[in-house]
Amino acid sequence: MSARPARGGGRWVTVPPERLHPWIDGFAGRHGPFSASGDDRVVRLVAADGALAELHVPFPPMVPPGPPHVTRLVAHAQAERRVGVFLVRLGGYAAGVFSGASLVASKVGSRLVQGRTAAGGWSQQRFARRRRNQAVQAYDDAVETAVRVLTPYLGELEGVVLGGDRRTVDALRADRRLAPLLALEAEPFLVVPDPRLAVLRDTPANFRAVRVRVVDPPDVSPPG
Repeated sequence: MSARPARGGGRWVTVPPERLHPWIDGFAGRHGPFSASGDDRVVRLVAADGALAELHVPFPPMVPPGPPHVTRLVAHAQAERRVGVFLVRLGGYAAGVFSGASLVASKVGSRLVQGRTAAGGWSQQRFARRRRNQAVQAYDDAVETAVRVLTPYLGELEGVVLGGDRRTVDALRADRRLAPLLALEAEPFLVVPDPRLAVLRDTPANFRAVRVRVVDPPDVSPPG
């Protein structure tokens, strides 16, 4: 589990699906009995001492929503679903299909895109054109790989998670070949290093986790 400050107060905690029920039990143990409410996207726990936990439903909507909120959320989070993952950084890319946490189809690739140069004049302009052409070819390879790997599973996917470098991914969004996959885009965006196979295999730990915003009661410091 990891934690980081949340905009608007509190902190974000990510909880693996298998640890969700124990985490909720721990929340009750620290803050007292809680009342639960929510909808198909967020379950809110308000404890006796005023502490709040907002549990964001992974791959919403949760069907059916409503009580018992905790039981339904745990079952939804732990469900084994098919998810597509597409990771891109300039010069590197990876696409994969997961069933639960198991990788069932994948392809990883790279293409040289030269770094920037400090040279000036015509040499710099020729280098810039070469680098631009290399980037265009790398983008095309990445998109072609995503389409080839993910499209055969399109009817089975419950979401497509994007990641890598956000600027690079945004540059690909206008490619019409990706439209059916982008229609299934799901949070979170995965900021990852160079998309090697090992990096791709590790992504379920992030996209399957439940994001929780925790707000401690007044005058109480967060636990260490």
